[in-house]
Amino acid sequence: MRTAAPTSALEATEEGRAFLQERVALFGLVGGAGGLFFFAFRAVMVLIGGRYHHLVKPDMLTHLAGALLMLSMWVLCRRGTHSPRYIRTVETVGLLSSSVAYQLMGMTLNPYSSPQMTALMALTVGLVARAVTVPSTARRTTLLGVAIGVPLLVTTYLTMLPVDMTKIAMMFPATAGMSSHVVARYVTVSTAVWWALSVAICRLAAQIVYGLRTEVRDIRRLGQYTLEEKLGEGGMGIVYRARHAMLRRPTAIKLLPLERTGERALLRFEREVQITAALTHPNTVRIFDYGRTPEGVFYYVMELLDGAALDDLVAIDGPQPAGRVLHILEQAAGALAEAHGLGLIHRDIKPANIMVLEQGGMPDVAKVLDFGLVKDIKTDSESLQTRADVVTGTPQYLCPEAIERPDKVDARSDLYALGAVGYFLLTGKHVFEEKTVVAVCTAHLHKTPVAPSERLGRPPLEELDGLILRCLEKDPELRPQSASELQQALRACSEIEAWTPEEGEAWWREHSEAVRHRREEHFESATGGTIAINLARGS
Repeated sequence: MRTAAPTSALEATEEGRAFLQERVALFGLVGGAGGLFFFAFRAVMVLIGGRYHHLVKPDMLTHLAGALLMLSMWVLCRRGTHSPRYIRTVETVGLLSSSVAYQLMGMTLNPYSSPQMTALMALTVGLVARAVTVPSTARRTTLLGVAIGVPLLVTTYLTMLPVDMTKIAMMFPATAGMSSHVVARYVTVSTAVWWALSVAICRLAAQIVYGLRTEVRDIRRLGQYTLEEKLGEGGMGIVYRARHAMLRRPTAIKLLPLERTGERALLRFEREVQITAALTHPNTVRIFDYGRTPEGVFYYVMELLDGAALDDLVAIDGPQPAGRVLHILEQAAGALAEAHGLGLIHRDIKPANIMVLEQGGMPDVAKVLDFGLVKDIKTDSESLQTRADVVTGTPQYLCPEAIERPDKVDARSDLYALGAVGYFLLTGKHVFEEKTVVAVCTAHLHKTPVAPSERLGRPPLEELDGLILRCLEKDPELRPQSASELQQALRACSEIEAWTPEEGEAWWREHSEAVRHRREEHFESATGGTIAINLARGS
């Protein structure tokens, strides 16, 4: 379906379009439900009075039609994805047609019971409800008010013309001696004054509401990027879905407020982003841009990944086949090899920081996230990278030297964590599942891990089990000495049948809906679970 041009800048984004559709549907539901409530009330009163034939009188039928026309907006907008023009058309047609129905209801009521006031009250409530519910410019609100008001005044005048002035004079002595034409003009002018006041109030309400949304949109604009939807929040920053103004390329933007990091830390981040942006490996998340807002908020722009983090992968489908684990680990090792070659150490390799997705027609493309960025920095302190008394990382994936000698952490620390990730993928469990952070760290220091196959009670995979346990050696000298060496060792595992693209495609066909639901319910931000322990302060 071709999407028509939006009617305003706020509707140019997917978030703005979705918000408009949601609010028009809500307006239709509230208006329709309110109309049906009063219709039911009138019907009950008719039944109590025993005047059953009044249920099919024109005023009752037009009342019901007005409520159903309002409800049609909800029916047409509550599901699916519609263009802004479609949504605005549904809103305009639904509002105008329902207003005509309520005006006809007024014309068919007893002319001596002030029917124009009934119609005026119903339409005023509807217009006010729209002004505070549906995002709209003041101009559009005014035009709709005029479009409703013109037939309202015409029906008011026509309703008052045939009245018996004798009865009117008995009810309102001030009208004695007046003709029906004079009274009709008087009532019509009074109605016009009240309707003009209602439109003015609705215009002001729409201007305030629309203006606030415009301010929010402007606040959420970073240079040429517009923030659209919050994806997640961690200890250091907030991640948003964003859109480039010219390229229309979906991206993710991470904001690092100054109060969460400190000026010295932001300078360090800026240097690290410059290095990370130089990474070109296909299995590394790409960074497109970075900068600072006038308020001092540091941000960097990266590719938007529409896939599943490895912890979500296990949560959805349990322990993974050995061939798939090899496929993922080999890609991640390649990404680390390039980073380590530039002197950049990740320091927080874990399942939440590696994603798999379908990209370029290929299933199970792995992406390593947040190189050198995932650190909890103390305000007004030195970078954790240079502190010898601070442990940073995720407890289940901390290597022994990161716990005992944080200043000695090097590239082999990332390989320890990657081995722990492989262990988790194979078994669905962490290497050490102790109950406290201290117990987990102690296990990393002193406890020998059980082989993955033994943990699962399956026949051993000698090459893969041995390689993962080698990555988990306490002594860095006993681990693979580089990510390239680990990658070559993974490729050499001949005992395991390779994971094929066909298997990957089949998995994504079967589980894509579960991946989408899990992503909607819980976005695991890149900083989730990362800790910083100040050894000097014991915290």
